[in-house]
Amino acid sequence: MSQIPKDCKYTEEHEWVKMEGDIATMGITDYAQGELGDVVFLELPEEGDILKLGEAFGSIEAVKTVADLYSPVSGEVVGVNSELEDTPENVNQDPFGEGWLIKIKISDSAELDGLMDASAYEQHIA
Repeated sequence: MSQIPKDCKYTEEHEWVKMEGDIATMGITDYAQGELGDVVFLELPEEGDILKLGEAFGSIEAVKTVADLYSPVSGEVVGVNSELEDTPENVNQDPFGEGWLIKIKISDSAELDGLMDASAYEQHIA
């Protein structure tokens, strides 16, 4: 059974967002990392990049496949998990902790209303 923390919001593309003030920490869900298999490489944006809701901002490469990453919110990238360059397996081992991808200073908090809560996401992957 996949971990689905209740303090996060979720996208249909299996990204999660956790808000702290106006900063959204973002990653891929436990379900997504399980479907992808062993993550071997990530292409992530740089600090200062501006992301738009629903746009691809990078990719995640696993042994079996490569998948695009889509921004769950609009805003400026204010943090990138550079540890993942050397330890991409953190995405598999701790997707909601050490495996976070980026931090975004969101420009429109109303966009969060379009994301799923934990119970809706649980139904989405059922």
